[in-house]
Amino acid sequence: MERESNERHRSFTRRALFIGFLQAAFLGVLGARLAWLQIAQREKYSTLADQNRINVKLLAPVRGLIVDRNGKKLAENGQNFRVVLIPEQAKEMERSLSRLSKLIGLTQHDIQRVIKQAGKQPKFAPLEVKDNLEWEEVARIEVNLPDLPGVAIDVGETRHYPMGPATAHLIGYVGSVSQAEKTKEPVMSLPGFNIGKTGLEKSYDLELRGKAGAAEVEVNVLGREVRELSRNPGQPGARIQLSIDAGLQDYVQRRLSQVRSASAVVMDVHSGAVYAMASFPSFDPHLFSRGLSPEVWEGLQADAGLPLNNKAVGGLYPPGSTFKMITALAGMETGVIDRYSSAYCPGHYDYGDSRFHCWKRPGHGRVTVIEALAESCDTYFYKMATDLGIDRLAQYARMFGLGEKFDFELTEERAGLIPTQAWKRANFKEGWHPGESIVASIGQGYIQTTPLQLAVMTARLVNGGYAVKPWVAARMGDREFKPPAWPQMPLNPAYMKIVGEGMDRVVNHQKGTAYAARIKEEGFEMGGKTGTAQVRRITKQERAEGVQNSDLPWHLQHHALFVGYAPLLKPQYVVSVVVEHGGGGSAVAAPIARDILIETQKRNPVAMAMVTDEDDTPAPASLSPASGNDNTPARPARKPRAAG
Repeated sequence: MERESNERHRSFTRRALFIGFLQAAFLGVLGARLAWLQIAQREKYSTLADQNRINVKLLAPVRGLIVDRNGKKLAENGQNFRVVLIPEQAKEMERSLSRLSKLIGLTQHDIQRVIKQAGKQPKFAPLEVKDNLEWEEVARIEVNLPDLPGVAIDVGETRHYPMGPATAHLIGYVGSVSQAEKTKEPVMSLPGFNIGKTGLEKSYDLELRGKAGAAEVEVNVLGREVRELSRNPGQPGARIQLSIDAGLQDYVQRRLSQVRSASAVVMDVHSGAVYAMASFPSFDPHLFSRGLSPEVWEGLQADAGLPLNNKAVGGLYPPGSTFKMITALAGMETGVIDRYSSAYCPGHYDYGDSRFHCWKRPGHGRVTVIEALAESCDTYFYKMATDLGIDRLAQYARMFGLGEKFDFELTEERAGLIPTQAWKRANFKEGWHPGESIVASIGQGYIQTTPLQLAVMTARLVNGGYAVKPWVAARMGDREFKPPAWPQMPLNPAYMKIVGEGMDRVVNHQKGTAYAARIKEEGFEMGGKTGTAQVRRITKQERAEGVQNSDLPWHLQHHALFVGYAPLLKPQYVVSVVVEHGGGGSAVAAPIARDILIETQKRNPVAMAMVTDEDDTPAPASLSPASGNDNTPARPARKPRAAG
């Protein structure tokens, strides 16, 4: 019995000690927490006890930079002082705004706008009253803050575009969030928070936007911020580097400014990298990010040159004679013609009761396919069109990127149109007529293309038949896009070479339509094709009266086109130029393309590696794609876009 009693006593003692240890540990934790609150956090809770409070303020993330291939900034951030109003802190909102108006000149319309907006969002969310304040305005508000309940000065960012109109269509601009664009993200309600509206700013908005941060701010009973206690700046947006050469982009924009309305694309024939993409007239993107007056908006809308439209990817034009290369290739591939097939051109072609005129009224005489391309003889292509048929012609046109959207990074990209018999029946409830094939063979009729598509068409013609596609975003943060090994199209190299001979002779043979615009500097020579797209035909009566196309109103005159490549013997760059209502392609578009190709070859962007850091010093190396590269990184992800 005594043994059992001793055993029970020892067991009880162990349990008591264990429970005592747990109690001591629990009291130790409570004591440590009490010491933390009373000593380490004394100042914070003392502040609260003195009728002050801690506000948690959402911080807009820093928007990512957009830079060119050499690190030159195309979109950056600047400081923006603005005055905001927090409704829950303003006892009498209208009185606060009325007092504020005497300091910075608010109108009654501005006051009513803020009051109306206050009813649409949470009371704790600050409302932007006015931004881009001058320093004197900031000082006046700060001095008078005790008399302005709910009013505060906020420092945000404003978007700046160093190249202005030269990159406006490509880069786009940012603007305030509209009611339709708002999501449940709290950052969307921040004063002055902007999102991408057009261009790459819109396409890559989510990546450029980053992630919001937060700050703890001590605020006294009057609502004045006393100090910032802590700050988490959030995650800045990604830095996006483009394939664009800023110097070349500026040159192309200035060269296009010598005509009334035009667009151009410069592209690498092998990789698909876009080195310049310009549309003229343009606009100042700062007008949209900082506020646009009704007068300026009306002026932009009324401009016949459509400065707000990116014509390089969204302008639709008949390709005119630049399409003859597709017709020639389709004719050879399908056996309708060969290298030696000839046709006599008396200046017209009769089919049934209709007569189709060649641009050269006296005619070209007997020509082969190479001569027909060089001299742009319409009759030669008229003759093969009825045997070829629209569906086979459309098949080869699409193979070369016409009538196709490339999933290019700009939401403004349009697909254009390559008609077929099925398309005609679906849209017009009638069959296709042979005369429509005749017109389509020289790039007229229903055919609609963009300058970007014409550049892609030319690249595929001169790079050996590889189905290259255009791209512009080369690097996003630490993710890099390298062009894949583009697939080769099933085409006969001999036929491709024949078309290439024709393009060479267009520029470098005395009978070529662009001979006057040739590049005379050795090693810089170019090949290409002129085009003149008819907008309105001269009637028989007008022709009898001596009326010329140049006599018509500007908006009815022909479009001038040219597609070209250089160097002649080893193509590296292609350019497409469309001059709206500019007249003849040989006289107007070809000289512009020549100058652009000369400048491109002098700058030679493909010979310089892209700068991967933030300095502006390019490193010598090649950016040409390695053919057969099977380890191609995926293109940087971007926000899904609506079709159309």
